[in-house]
Amino acid sequence: MLLTLDLKPFSFELIRPIRTSQGLLKKKQGWLLHLQRSNGDSGWGEVSPLNPQELKTCESILKKLGTHPSRESLETEISTWPGALAFGMGAALAELDCLIGCKTKIGWLKAPQSAFLLPYGKSLLTTIDAVLKSSININQPVTFKWKVGIDPIKHEESLLREVLHKVPISARLRLDANGGWDRKQAHLWAQHFLHDPRLEWLEQPLPAEDIAGLKELSEKVPIALDESLAVKPMLRQEWTGWQIRRPALDGDPRILLKELQQGMSLRVVSTAFETGIGRRWLHHLAALQQQGPTPTAPGLAPGCCPNGNLFRNDPLLVWKAA
Repeated sequence: MLLTLDLKPFSFELIRPIRTSQGLLKKKQGWLLHLQRSNGDSGWGEVSPLNPQELKTCESILKKLGTHPSRESLETEISTWPGALAFGMGAALAELDCLIGCKTKIGWLKAPQSAFLLPYGKSLLTTIDAVLKSSININQPVTFKWKVGIDPIKHEESLLREVLHKVPISARLRLDANGGWDRKQAHLWAQHFLHDPRLEWLEQPLPAEDIAGLKELSEKVPIALDESLAVKPMLRQEWTGWQIRRPALDGDPRILLKELQQGMSLRVVSTAFETGIGRRWLHHLAALQQQGPTPTAPGLAPGCCPNGNLFRNDPLLVWKAA
């Protein structure tokens, strides 16, 4: 059956820019995809990598596909594309095939409570107090995510002591260095959390390529891989600890969808700051993970993206708003 591919660019600025050891993220841009069969069936996707060069590569491939790509060519080429493009096309194909979202089969699931992404600097202490005060009636542990490896380590260690004083034993804490520490620094931070039940994991504490160092550190404290999974995709099968999976960047989402439906453990779903089209996938996969053998709070970064139709659940509204 003939396929028609429509593309539409989008761009938006984050309400709260995200500061990491790798720099400051202020803006997202990309392409929305609408894949349609001649009988009117539709599938929707989003292509929005964080890397500007990858965005150019995705744009070039999309233009070469033309307006009437064959299903066979899409399925053959999708594994060779950048992860963000493979996500967008795989999402559209999955919806087209009613693997997800089809009213007569599997509807979209709602996301569980997210981890709270703490702001940069000492203002995070005020945020911790506010979250704890408002979370009294939440039935699951409150989870905080703190981006570290940004300021001098002595400054952040001083702040850590205040954080640990505020965070109760019932809460969970994730520290994300985005690969910004060396081995000495990472082991120094690990010492603060030996046998501390509040630490859920250190997220990508070492550079993505330092797999040996990450394995060594994981013998002390829980380690979750993020950037390493993009550099070495085979780690998705080999790493036995936690994995931070960003569906919008990972590749064909049908793979992760199947893994979570089959009860794959030690996966956590995290945002790459999507429009409503990509967010539907993020929320659905996060809900599946919550139903699995190792439930934990997803990383949805609430409050970072603007409001408006570009972030609604209805893809038609998102498309018109782009």
